[in-house]
Amino acid sequence: MKIKKPSLSFWQIFNMNVGFLGIQFSFGLQQTAVNPIFSFLGAHHEDLPLLNLAGPVTGLIIQPIIGAISDKTWSPRWGRRKPFFLIGAIIGSLCLFAFPFSPTLWFAVGLLWILDVGNNMAMEPYRAFVGDKLPNKQLSFGYQMQSLFVGAGIVLANASIFLFQDWFGAAEVVEAASGIPKWLYYSFFIGAVLSVSTILWSVLKTPEIPPSDEEYNEIKRHNALPLIDRIKTPFKEIVDAIKDMPKFMWKLSAVYLFQWYALFVYWQFIAPMFKESMGFNSSEALSQAAKMNTTYNVSTIVFALALVPLALKYGGKKVYVFSLFLTGIAMLSIPYIKDPLLVVLPMILFGIGWAAMMGIPYSMVSKIVPQERRGVYMGILNMMIVIPMGIQTLTFGPVVKNLLDNSAVNAILFGGIFFIIAGVLALRLKEPKTDEDNENIVIAGGGGH
Repeated sequence: MKIKKPSLSFWQIFNMNVGFLGIQFSFGLQQTAVNPIFSFLGAHHEDLPLLNLAGPVTGLIIQPIIGAISDKTWSPRWGRRKPFFLIGAIIGSLCLFAFPFSPTLWFAVGLLWILDVGNNMAMEPYRAFVGDKLPNKQLSFGYQMQSLFVGAGIVLANASIFLFQDWFGAAEVVEAASGIPKWLYYSFFIGAVLSVSTILWSVLKTPEIPPSDEEYNEIKRHNALPLIDRIKTPFKEIVDAIKDMPKFMWKLSAVYLFQWYALFVYWQFIAPMFKESMGFNSSEALSQAAKMNTTYNVSTIVFALALVPLALKYGGKKVYVFSLFLTGIAMLSIPYIKDPLLVVLPMILFGIGWAAMMGIPYSMVSKIVPQERRGVYMGILNMMIVIPMGIQTLTFGPVVKNLLDNSAVNAILFGGIFFIIAGVLALRLKEPKTDEDNENIVIAGGGGH
């Protein structure tokens, strides 16, 4: 018997998504500060893609496995998804605290691998958690609220970088051997605290919906299996889910190939691009990148919830396609702007695109996958993200060195073209239909259980 989910109030949806603030603060540091730290420790431009291999590999392995395991988990005390993103947050917090103390490049790279394990362990169940709690008519609002916290976390991370640089001095370093500025330490310390505290807020404020009788019986049957069979089950679930995957998700995977390849190019090369296009030194380029990343994520916060009525009126597909073209235009224009203040304009467009990318595809997919396999399908959706990232880390070093004249400016332009291609491919998507397509979104409503 299918459980009827009650509509949740604005603040119930807000509270259940607060944990994304800490996860995305960590992600914001990875976007803006990790690659400059690699550079401080001696990495070159062509090294950066391969040094970021941790994200794609851990995402590819961790997220679908954790999703499949959480589908088969239930504890009356701890729930289904919450134990996983709490453990992930603790791992991430410890790594964030240790990161700025990295004495060598390979120490920092190793920490990034562990940090990504923690972040992926927290991220995947969180996506499924929102789908578990909300009825279809509130999914768009729930995932766009998550998108709002994506923007807020990254804004705080980037703002802390350039504010601490301004307050404590860009030239100050703790150890001459490492060359990592002391002001950068404080951002990682804040991230370590937020990673755990915001997740705890959502864990304590949001009860999970118990499984149906059928689901609970299946969970008990699974737990009664021999250990070796229980270990095999997540892998079998992933394979079976891929075989049964809706055609919509196969088409979305083509869009994601170009979208996420381009995003990884942006995060790796935006700071070096400012150094190249505006003549900044390394610290100034990092600060400028942090300011611009803050700008686009402020734009994400502003537009995240505003996209909900637009998606309801015009359809999620049209809003998503438009957002991809906006992001492509932004990346194609940034390298030609020499005034640091005017770069704000394309960053606003980038933020609108980021808001849509972080919410609308999850909403569309969540409506068409079965509840009992939501965790594994959200993990597979993340595989569609990390496979392009993995391809980028393995291929873009030679591309930027041999085809793009080892130029960060050319790398950003390359990413812009890939976003335009993603937008064209997104035109092929056929938006999934549900029984609730004609219902208006409900933001206020009944209880939270």
